[in-house]
Amino acid sequence: MNQALILYPAMAMAFLSLGVGMLLLRARMRAVNHGDLDPAYFQYNRGAKLPDYLIRVEQNYSNQFELPVLFYALVTLLYTYQSAGYIELGLLWGFVLSRFAHSLVHIRLNRLLWRRDSFLVGFMLLFTCWLLLGFQLLQG
Repeated sequence: MNQALILYPAMAMAFLSLGVGMLLLRARMRAVNHGDLDPAYFQYNRGAKLPDYLIRVEQNYSNQFELPVLFYALVTLLYTYQSAGYIELGLLWGFVLSRFAHSLVHIRLNRLLWRRDSFLVGFMLLFTCWLLLGFQLLQG
């Protein structure tokens, strides 16, 4: 398999993070422009009650730098050791799709069970891919 193929899910994940970052900027501007938030809040990022729509986007943006960190580390190791196969590629794409679903549910719908389920799917896919890499490294 062409090892460069595993860079595409990483690019998609990066674009998700960048997209949520743009949504965050838009939500912050909306909050200020509609009078939902005093711009002075941003001096220290505390001391104000944020509108719900802004809280959801801020939390989701933070989520982009939690579990996905393990995804990026995994992609880097798989690429470095040239050990990615089609199974790993499928698991990586599954993780990215689960993160897109998680972001959509978190930001737009905020359905707690759907958020949990999309998180768990991604977690299990990533965990499985890490296990596969571990077994490959143990086998030499």
